[in-house]
Amino acid sequence: MEFIDYVIENHEQIISLFLEHIELTFIAVGFSILIGVPIGIIISYIKKLDKPILGLSSVIQAVPSMALLGFLIPFVGIGTIPAIIVVILYSLLPIIKNTYTGINGISETMIESARGIGLTKSQILFKIQIPQTLPVIMAGIRISAVSAVGLMTMSAFIGGGGLGYLIFSGIRTLNNYQILAGAIPACILALIVDYFFGLIEKLVTPISLQMKDLSKEEVLHSRKKQKVMLFIILLLIGLVFLSSIKVSNKDLKMITVSGKDFTEQNVLCEMVSDYIEANSDISVNRQCNLGGAQVVFSAIQRGDIDLYVDYLGTDYTDILKYSPISDVDKVYATVKSEFNSKYDLAVLDRMNFNNTYALAVRSDTALKYNLKTISDLIPYASSLKISPTLEFVNREDGLSGLSKVYGLIFADVIAIDGSPRYTALMNDNSQVIDAFTTDGLLKKFGLVVLEDDKSFFPPYYAVPVIRNEVIEKYPELERLLNNLGNYLTNDSVQELNYEVDELGKAPSVVAHDFLENNNLI
Repeated sequence: MEFIDYVIENHEQIISLFLEHIELTFIAVGFSILIGVPIGIIISYIKKLDKPILGLSSVIQAVPSMALLGFLIPFVGIGTIPAIIVVILYSLLPIIKNTYTGINGISETMIESARGIGLTKSQILFKIQIPQTLPVIMAGIRISAVSAVGLMTMSAFIGGGGLGYLIFSGIRTLNNYQILAGAIPACILALIVDYFFGLIEKLVTPISLQMKDLSKEEVLHSRKKQKVMLFIILLLIGLVFLSSIKVSNKDLKMITVSGKDFTEQNVLCEMVSDYIEANSDISVNRQCNLGGAQVVFSAIQRGDIDLYVDYLGTDYTDILKYSPISDVDKVYATVKSEFNSKYDLAVLDRMNFNNTYALAVRSDTALKYNLKTISDLIPYASSLKISPTLEFVNREDGLSGLSKVYGLIFADVIAIDGSPRYTALMNDNSQVIDAFTTDGLLKKFGLVVLEDDKSFFPPYYAVPVIRNEVIEKYPELERLLNNLGNYLTNDSVQELNYEVDELGKAPSVVAHDFLENNNLI
């Protein structure tokens, strides 16, 4: 019943993402067919090309999808385009291979007979080979289309939308209802897609091949029903595409606000967007839940987004590549100056909360080993496992630098991204995790945050980062964002995160309620 309540409460978002997923999937599959079928035909005629092209398609299929997506972002940006390109590339192999195999599988006797009655190569292709091969080609397309539904969920990592947004948000917040709200519609869509292309496969199969168990009249009657169902599905798909068409207004004042892929950033993205729209005549295009630090930073450099809230420690160490220091004034001055000179980005006043890194343990672990500070871990680290995020492992202000400063050598390092590391901690699969000091899950699980007694972690005060071109065009944004930052403290932000992570509220709702309660909108 709780899951049904969640679906009812969030039905608008679920339907919107479902329709978006349909649109993205059919665009990708459509291009895959337009590219894959001609390639399959070409390599069936030019034998020297078959092994290289099929080999290349197989290699692409073997490359992890997220790696391929990360490779494309610097070249084509963020959003739907790179996601569609990746799905197209992954969908090509079955289509190319089935087209090639189908054409080569036609008997040479039939081809010789066609030549004997005077048919040209093109006539043989379009009147004999393609019609005979269509059922095999459609089988390949059907496989690719069903696979594309699942692959398209990854578009959520880079602001492309679709049902992956619910799935990955649910994983990060340990919200099983949200995961199911994304996964179940994706499964339903996969079944619909399979049925849709199955209908086409039956309709393109010659009647003579379907008359093994049925009479001709039964086959023809069945085909009439199949055509009606196909028309209905095509009509519905057409309506989805029509509903997505938006009338552009060149005179509209609009900016794109984005954020990284975790709870706090989703809340900040929604809050900043609502606050700007309520207190100015600027419209906001939201690209929340975009990705990691480098993905979002690359997006603002390319001009794909205009504004996001970042953290000083990330900017100082991960972007500018300086060694971590604890002097907040120096860090802020350096980031502000160099972002402006190197990247043409304005860094506004820092907000009132410092979401720095921390190490956290369960309360019973802290009691067993008398842990209050990170230094207290030193004698016991060799018998404890740590589950940090992948980003924390690979940062100088993360595990590698921390281990050097404190002399920590853990028994094992099991990197787990997002909220599942909290699950690992609570199940005793690991005994230590990295966390952010404003994480709502710290409150949810009652964890003990160890004091950074050697002041290793740099300050992570939040700062709005905006393109200079945008702040010059809309100077009122600086006043608005600086004012908003005064209301956000460590305690208030942790409470906002808690409402999302534990109480299951949507980031947009939590952000809007906060603005209303503080008379900001």
